Amino acid sequence: MYMLACGVVFFPGLFFITRKVLESAAKNWNDADVFVKYTITITYSILHRLTNEFVWFGAPYMAFDIYAMYLSNYHSQKVKGHEAYKKHSLLTIKLFLLRHPLLVVHHMVLLTVFMPITLFLRTGLGGDFFIGCFFMAEFSTPFVSLGKVLIQFGLEDSWLHRVNGVMVLLSFFTCRILLFPYMYWVYGQQYTIPFHKVPFHLQLHCNLANLSILAPQIYWFVLLCRKAYRLYLHQSGSMGQPARKDGSKTD
Repeated sequence: MYMLACGVVFFPGLFFITRKVLESAAKNWNDADVFVKYTITITYSILHRLTNEFVWFGAPYMAFDIYAMYLSNYHSQKVKGHEAYKKHSLLTIKLFLLRHPLLVVHHMVLLTVFMPITLFLRTGLGGDFFIGCFFMAEFSTPFVSLGKVLIQFGLEDSWLHRVNGVMVLLSFFTCRILLFPYMYWVYGQQYTIPFHKVPFHLQLHCNLANLSILAPQIYWFVLLCRKAYRLYLHQSGSMGQPARKDGSKTD
């Protein structure tokens, strides 16, 4: 419970400190920029450890991050001038939930399913390897966050953004999709079971749980691939535009 209390204090505290620092350091940033930077900063503040203490400590982050995502969405839409976002209301909450349903469900499942299983239901059963594998899924998050930062700084056409885009796809595919067959393979190696027979040696709820986690990862990966493809077409089109006499490209 001590680690839970630390998490409750740490993440909201980090939020308000980060907000004040960013507001002071960058006068030309609006609220949307500040909240995006906060979500990126707090991600790097999480130290993944395979202990129950970390799960207690990280639980407030999952809860508070929903609130932070709502604020980020609210201020982003407000900057764009949408009428519904003149003030906080049940409507703005509803629009946020409709806009980011998978992200909210993802966080809620971690709080209401993953956390109880990790802390209580696996007592005496081990499972640290699989818990660690699920934590590894967050390895792609810094690259996703860096991509958003580069776009905010107008560097979407830079070589750094292209390299980071490759890292996003590789890390996401490896740590969020390939991770699941790898866990099944390791389980089979441990008990000398052929890989294709492993699912039949596990209880049904284990397979269903893994499938429910894997499905949104595949969906998000498809979206990332589509975004990368559109970016590639945009950059190819820009490179193919005829140059003016002053050396710049036409619009």
